[in-house]
Amino acid sequence: MSIKVKRAVISVSDKTGIEDFARRLHAMGVEILSTGGTSALLEKAGIPVKDVSSHTGFPEIMDGRVKTLHPLIHGGILARRDDDAHLKAMKDHGIGGIDMIVVNLYPFAQTVAKNADFETCIENIDIGGPSMLRSAAKNHAFVAVVTDPQDYDAVLSEMEQNGGALGDDLRRKLAAHAFSQTAAYDSMIANWFAAQTGNDYPRRISFSGTLKQSLRYGENPHQSAALYLNDDTKRPGAASATQVQGKELSYNNINDTDAAFELVSEFDGPAVTIIKHANPCGVATASNTLDAYKLALRCDPVSAFGGIIALNRSLDKATAEAILQGFVEVIIAPSVEPSALDVLKKKDKIRVLTTGAMPDMKQARRQIVRVAGGMLVQGSDIIGIEKDSLKVVTNRAPTEKEMADLLFAFTVAKHVKSNAIVYAKDGATVGIGAGQMSRLDSSRIAAQKALDAAKAAGVSESLAKGSVVASDAFFPFADGLIAAAEAGVTAVIQPGGSIRDQEVIDAANERGLAMVLTGIRHFKH
Repeated sequence: MSIKVKRAVISVSDKTGIEDFARRLHAMGVEILSTGGTSALLEKAGIPVKDVSSHTGFPEIMDGRVKTLHPLIHGGILARRDDDAHLKAMKDHGIGGIDMIVVNLYPFAQTVAKNADFETCIENIDIGGPSMLRSAAKNHAFVAVVTDPQDYDAVLSEMEQNGGALGDDLRRKLAAHAFSQTAAYDSMIANWFAAQTGNDYPRRISFSGTLKQSLRYGENPHQSAALYLNDDTKRPGAASATQVQGKELSYNNINDTDAAFELVSEFDGPAVTIIKHANPCGVATASNTLDAYKLALRCDPVSAFGGIIALNRSLDKATAEAILQGFVEVIIAPSVEPSALDVLKKKDKIRVLTTGAMPDMKQARRQIVRVAGGMLVQGSDIIGIEKDSLKVVTNRAPTEKEMADLLFAFTVAKHVKSNAIVYAKDGATVGIGAGQMSRLDSSRIAAQKALDAAKAAGVSESLAKGSVVASDAFFPFADGLIAAAEAGVTAVIQPGGSIRDQEVIDAANERGLAMVLTGIRHFKH
């Protein structure tokens, strides 16, 4: 069944495209009711509009808190046109039908993002808007509800083709969107309010997101997937980045790119990370991005093939030229210099993303993991390790150079799947062992990677010789540390806390190693 739109209420916070939309509604003979700023805007544009207070005979009161909450508005929206009792009530009370609601809501999220005070945020909680949206969506059999400027063209097109009428299919889709909009809006408010009371984990919790793009498939071709943006945060990263070149991003591309960019964001100086399957195969800091890239690539050039490269500085021409000497899937950086983009166009299938900024790694945020029947929710691992907080437990303390590399290696370990072992030297990884069930196996893999990298670089001895090693959690036995010592490390950083800590300390002393304990574990599953 199609319904002809004769009267519409327009009250929008986001006024994008509203003048053209209202003008074309008027051209189709639609009477327009409006409120406040929207009414003034339409009047100024020369579009005939009737103020809601004139329609209801009741003024806006309480600083605009009460304006559309009136039986002449909600009765006109909620009345079933096929119900005799409803029609009689409309006649008895002088209620005119309302066939379309065009409403978007007070900018609550934007107000919170501006760090507005509590009272300002409260005043930006919309009441009348969600009420009209829900009423119209419930009664979508007779009323069209439009809450997103992106839907204006589809609505106008169908009306203009059908003599001002809208069909069931579109009205139902618009209603579904309206309910998702009010749900997301309430979710943002509820989470913000919980935070104001100091409750990080309230009795009920909800999350909302806006579809950015549908993906070809998920982790595997038989899985469907899509990318949604968080409604309550605009953290720079893979999800919100602008793609300036390349093929469509896949689910795995986005997942890996997020891991790469979060890791490279840990460092203040120029840094580059290369990621494969959400694990780093090379990370380095240097005086410039080109040198950092070369050092990161040296760590594991075989695994880096087809990897994801992240930079925390603008991508320059020289670094772009070096990257193109290998095969890369995605490059992400805060920006790309025009000369670098010209270079990258030679391989225009490479996905190139820009974020415009770097994320704040100390920003508190939630991580969510689905489990059967529920969700695991936790705060992100944002704690950092400072030199003064470390406890030296061996006879020898680390040198200044070793200490710098220890802090670097432990930072990288935070982003490596457990059990994580990271060898580093001169601000660059030289061997990484990730995701093993045994920490000893991770130590051996990292040592082998360092040996393989040396051979690839034409160096006679393992890159691990003279390096330091970081472990994301304590060594349960001395064997993992011994394997690192045999690979050539000179210093160790680990959380400590094992019942065999002394055994591990003794093994370090016997081999002349320096070791510091952090007291902080960095498991990543």
